[in-house]
Amino acid sequence: MWEAIHEWFLGLGKQYHVNPYIFGALYAGAIPFFFLSLSRTIKNIRQKKSFVLPLLLTGLCFISAYLYLIIAGENIPVWVYVFIGLMVAYGCYSIFKKIRNSKKNIDHEAK
Repeated sequence: MWEAIHEWFLGLGKQYHVNPYIFGALYAGAIPFFFLSLSRTIKNIRQKKSFVLPLLLTGLCFISAYLYLIIAGENIPVWVYVFIGLMVAYGCYSIFKKIRNSKKNIDHEAK
């Protein structure tokens, strides 16, 4: 069974001209950097420093694997682009909400 799943997974890479191992490495490898840059963003907000660079890095970590898929992939179905768009939109909303809640907590503690 695992062999069939492995073959199917590698077949997708060949079909769409994307290396699934690179995609997986980008996806999994970006997770610690995502949380590191998100925590740095929140820390900078708390210290009332500029948080633009850590926020941009957070976004880049979030989309890195999908960016690879968009750039390297060929013949990707439209529904995949829609799915990526929805994931990015939800991720932006989630990050924005987390930062806003953090900022509210900071303002509440200051009072």
